[in-house]
Amino acid sequence: MKQSDLKKIAEICSEKIKMAENETSFFEDPFKHVVIDNFFPDDFANNLLERFPNINSPIWERTNDTDIEIKLRTMWKSEFDIPDGMVEAIRVLNSSLFLNSMSELFGIQKIMPDPYFSGGGLNVTVSGGLLDVHVDGNYHDASGLNRRLNAILYLNPEWQEGWGGEFGLYDSTGDNLIKKVAPLYNRLVIFDTNDYSYHGLPDPLNFPEDKVRKSIILYYYTKE
Repeated sequence: MKQSDLKKIAEICSEKIKMAENETSFFEDPFKHVVIDNFFPDDFANNLLERFPNINSPIWERTNDTDIEIKLRTMWKSEFDIPDGMVEAIRVLNSSLFLNSMSELFGIQKIMPDPYFSGGGLNVTVSGGLLDVHVDGNYHDASGLNRRLNAILYLNPEWQEGWGGEFGLYDSTGDNLIKKVAPLYNRLVIFDTNDYSYHGLPDPLNFPEDKVRKSIILYYYTKE
């Protein structure tokens, strides 16, 4: 893809974040988060889905902690580990245009991406998979920075209600589910991560055996 075309996509996507409206796509409770549908242009999103690695690919590392977290994820060490056809999306999501739009919306200055992809990358959860309610650790070992925002792009065009896999947002104690966000295709979720931003998958996945929950997850940091 030409640089000029990719820049245009980054500008369009960044503007969608800046234009998020209170209580329509941007919310303060239970902690700041934004939900943007149809985030990438259709052709761009469709290419991501087509390039998403098969679950039998050696790219995956399995996380299997019963009752805590069960999923597959990539272990990228740099941008050179990103599969062909997906690098452009990561470039958009890590671009200064995207960072500035998040900074403006969330009121967090000097946001930086993670070139080490510590915990970030592609995620797959199969039927029965789960993610216990938790808050994220915020210290980045490689840089000494502190995690401030998480971004999740969902790639599940066939998702149906009843399959589970919704993103759950909880109150400040982590005891009460406040809101569920469905993992709809080409839906972007960004949320503030701090000491009380409890989140997880409220229920184990109930996807059909031949379907999986796909997402791209990236993290963003500040000095303090």
